[in-house]
Amino acid sequence: MTHESGSSVTVITNARIYHTGSGLFSQAMAFEKGVIIAVGSNADVLSMAGSRAEIINLEQKLVLPGLQDGHAHILEASFPLAGTCIVPARQRPDRLIQVLKECAPKQTVLNWVLGFGWDILTFLDASENPLDAIDEAIPDRPAAIMEETSHAVWVNTRALEALGITQFTPDPPGGIIARDANGFPNGLLIDNAGDLAFEAALVRSAEIDEQHYLGLLSGLEQLAPYGITSFADARVYWTRGYHEFYARAEAEGWLKSRVVLGMWAYPQMNDTEQIATLANLFSRNADQLVQRSQIKVYADGITQNTTARTLRPYLIDLGFGTPMGLNYFSEDRLTYYITELERVGYDFHIHTIGAGGVREALNAIERAQAANPDIRNRRHRLTHVEHVHPDDLSRFAELNVTADIQLAGAFTNPARFKADNDPYIGSDNPVLPLPARALLDAGARVTLSSDYDVSSLNPFVGIGRAVNRGNDSLTVREAVDAYTINAAYALGQENKVGSLEAGMQADFIVLDQDIFEIPTNQIQQTTILLTFFNGFEVFRSVRFECTPRPTRGPESGLESSDKYKKKPCGSGPVIPRVD
Repeated sequence: MTHESGSSVTVITNARIYHTGSGLFSQAMAFEKGVIIAVGSNADVLSMAGSRAEIINLEQKLVLPGLQDGHAHILEASFPLAGTCIVPARQRPDRLIQVLKECAPKQTVLNWVLGFGWDILTFLDASENPLDAIDEAIPDRPAAIMEETSHAVWVNTRALEALGITQFTPDPPGGIIARDANGFPNGLLIDNAGDLAFEAALVRSAEIDEQHYLGLLSGLEQLAPYGITSFADARVYWTRGYHEFYARAEAEGWLKSRVVLGMWAYPQMNDTEQIATLANLFSRNADQLVQRSQIKVYADGITQNTTARTLRPYLIDLGFGTPMGLNYFSEDRLTYYITELERVGYDFHIHTIGAGGVREALNAIERAQAANPDIRNRRHRLTHVEHVHPDDLSRFAELNVTADIQLAGAFTNPARFKADNDPYIGSDNPVLPLPARALLDAGARVTLSSDYDVSSLNPFVGIGRAVNRGNDSLTVREAVDAYTINAAYALGQENKVGSLEAGMQADFIVLDQDIFEIPTNQIQQTTILLTFFNGFEVFRSVRFECTPRPTRGPESGLESSDKYKKKPCGSGPVIPRVD
């Protein structure tokens, strides 16, 4: 069929259009009303599109499906009130007193002072009590300063009082109240104990809600310039209204991406009540950009706190009483949550750092499958998977569990990762570190993601590092598929996006260099020239030259379509505005 009079077809020609999963390439692609209608040769696609089609000549540039970051903290990382006090790492508590004195008065809106940046090992090696230092700096209001890994929080006496923590308070689920030699809290709250401080600090108010929303809008603007057209927000604090802010952003036309929300499972909550609440919050609607269809849950902590769940005791004792780590959710409890909530339709996104955490999560998924034999379309995944025992590699494929791995951080370099982890778990430990290669070879589905803002949001940093890991490297094709079609499957949308085929949504990007052809050590320098979402151009680099420039754009079917305005060639990103 040829599209003629009144056509709103747009055609990209003279391109290298990558087909995920096959490694093949096409020359041209046509899309109309946000949907791809043809992919093939220049001649065939132009003939089908008709003489009235708008043409974008890409002059042999590489085109990929829109990238999908399956693990990012867009709202949490962009909240403007959480980082008033940014303190330097590798400094003892007493060296940070003056920094805190100077930044604390700058905290606005909140009664609490919030901040980020210290290092737990430096604090544990110091002779002084951390509580004394922060009390001297901030004596008159609660303060909570997050450690650089986000898995510990430094609080003052006012904060401990606000949380009701005394020498007699037991550790909360998934957390540790660190104590001095006499058993009194020393101001360090580990893992979920620290999360409780931020829950208390961020009790909802109209002003705090508005700051969260403004932070979200700021975070969303970072996506299109990196070619990200879908992502999962990997920790949606529903008690703080995070899901409501995403719904508002969609209603007001600010979204230029598809979003899957990972509704947070709070370790300290009553199971029956929390499961009922999460069941009521579930939403999967193909006509909406925001899906509330995943549960984010922690199985364990992190290795550097000795809270990641291991299969044999740690070689280092930090004094937390965690010889083999801890559980935010035990295997039995996790089994219960998965069994109940996969019946609602939820997929689980499970934080697993240690090999013990990985094994327990796989066990829980397997036990839930036995309890729910009629459920066929599970999309559960384990994220981080920093250590996996060889015996568990094949279980990912057997259970159809996706392995979601982050390789964008410099700390994931194999030599550095080994140096950082061997003192804790031993150089002779049989577990495999960040085994993306081994998991793929075992038949597992692997996705790559950022864990932003732990690591760079730029997907090409992660892809570049993934293909430069020596014997553990992925191929460029495997890394691209991990950020596109594999991620689409994990997010439950592989029938809509993740590949560039007729009938799929027109989410695609144009790169400044062909990452399949250049030396792999140059991939990290890749930048985006164009990002299209639902058939709309939502980002244009000032470096991009078009020949010729389309004069009109396709209708995407979005209710907010009138808010996407085209700008002249080379003008930069297109920002939708609220009327």
